[in-house]
Amino acid sequence: MTSREKVEAGQRDEAWRSARQGHLHARPGTPRIEGALGLHPLGLSLGHDGIIYVPPGYRPDQPAPLAVMLHGAGGSAQHGLELLLARADEANVILLAPGSRGPTWDVIVDDYGPDVHFIDQALAHVFEQYAVDPARVAIGGFSDGASYALSLGIGNGDLFRHIIAFSPGFAVPPRRQGTPRIFMSHGTDDRVLPIDRCSRRLMQVFERAGQDVHYVEFKGPHVVPEEVTREAVRWWLEGSVH
Repeated sequence: MTSREKVEAGQRDEAWRSARQGHLHARPGTPRIEGALGLHPLGLSLGHDGIIYVPPGYRPDQPAPLAVMLHGAGGSAQHGLELLLARADEANVILLAPGSRGPTWDVIVDDYGPDVHFIDQALAHVFEQYAVDPARVAIGGFSDGASYALSLGIGNGDLFRHIIAFSPGFAVPPRRQGTPRIFMSHGTDDRVLPIDRCSRRLMQVFERAGQDVHYVEFKGPHVVPEEVTREAVRWWLEGSVH
């Protein structure tokens, strides 16, 4: 093995160690190349890849907000993307929707590792091509994706200043990093992840921890109503809701 190969192997080992600790390294910076507008695959994996959407109003000289959106169990990157796709053009936000390596996100079935590693690669890919506002990087999701967004977001709050959790079940952050603000919503008639055992219990935990949470309950099942997505994006980008 050459010296360069040893260095590269060491870097790969370090990346996997960080992934197993739930730690993301990628950060916004100055893009090296100019990425395309519109909807296209990440092209980082032959299976369970990811999707990126860049609105037509994006300009390289005006760093844009970025939301990493995570699908629920058994879903796909497309399902994650669709959570905020209808809001992307009007809010001029970039959406990144990775696909989980398995049927759901790693820590939900085992421990942190492969999904953290892929999300870190996906973020690095985006930051290499697009100017992103570091103060408006969010992570969000629905159902299992919301649980994972809470977990990874709280553990990487120095990157994700905002977390958008639609109908989460739980949160298992690897640690607390930074002070991310949280938007959390849940349907009172949810039979998949009952509100009493999930978001209402999470609210008690967050209140004890002094977490900044904007919490919304709505009359409905395990879904994400359009008006809730509008409120979430307004909360994220404007800092308040009216």
